[in-house]
Amino acid sequence: MTSAPTAADAVLRDGWLLHELPLASSTNLAAAELSPWEAVRAGRQTAGRGRFQRGWISDEGGLWLSAVIPTGPNAADARALPLVAGLAVCDALRSVGLTQFRLRWPNDVLVGDRKLAGLLVDQFVPGRAVAGIGINVFNQPETRDPALKNQTARLADLMDAPPELPRLTQAVLSSLRLVVVQFHAGGFASLLPRVNSLWGGPRQVELDLDGPLRRGTFAGVNQEGQLLLLDGPGQPAAYHAHQVRHLKEIDSL
Repeated sequence: MTSAPTAADAVLRDGWLLHELPLASSTNLAAAELSPWEAVRAGRQTAGRGRFQRGWISDEGGLWLSAVIPTGPNAADARALPLVAGLAVCDALRSVGLTQFRLRWPNDVLVGDRKLAGLLVDQFVPGRAVAGIGINVFNQPETRDPALKNQTARLADLMDAPPELPRLTQAVLSSLRLVVVQFHAGGFASLLPRVNSLWGGPRQVELDLDGPLRRGTFAGVNQEGQLLLLDGPGQPAAYHAHQVRHLKEIDSL
C-alpha cells in the first residue's frame, strides 16, 4: 500500500513542500491528493509504473519523485506537460554535471540507447497534475529484472561524482518549478525550441498506433507537443501521446 504523506515527514525545498517516505507503492498515487508545489520522494516503490501501466523497477538507490504542478487554463498546453517535465529533468541533469543525454518522445531520457530516466504525468483532479519522475542513480534494476541488462543507464556509471539523492532531488524540483513558471507565462510554444534541441537529431522510428504501424522520420514536436512524423513528401503527420502505444527507434526505413 502507499503510505499517506504527513506534515511530520515534510521539509521545504526551493518553494516545494517535500514529503519523504521510505516506501510507497507509487509516488504518483501518494501525491494524488496533495496541493500544487508539494512533492513526494520514496526510497523505494513496489508498484512503479510508466505509460499504459508498464512496470518500472524502483529499487533502492534511485530517485523516485512525484511533484504536483498547476496545469493552467489552456487544455492544449496541458497535454504538453510530460515534455515540460522532461525539459526540467534535462535541465536538472545538466546542472549536476551530466552532459551527454537525449529525450525520447514522449517521456524518456536516454544516454545513447539506454534508459536513464522516465516520466509519467497523471491528472487525478482538475487544475493540477502529478509529474512522476524516476532516475536511475545508484540502483541496479537489472538485478531485479535480468531482461533490463544493457537496457538501462545510471548516474553512478556516467559520472565520476554522481549527486547524492537529496542534491538531485533539489536540482529536479528547482528546475521543475522554474520551467513550469515559464510554461505558464509563455505557453508551450515558449519552450518548444529548447525541447526540440534535446532529441539528438532526426531518427527513423516505427509507431505502434495500438495496432496499425507507421514508419518514418521523427521530426520533433509541434506547439501542442504532438509527435511529427515525416513518412513521405508534404507536411508531417502529427500524433498525440495517447494515440501512440509505443515508439521504436529503427536503423533504417
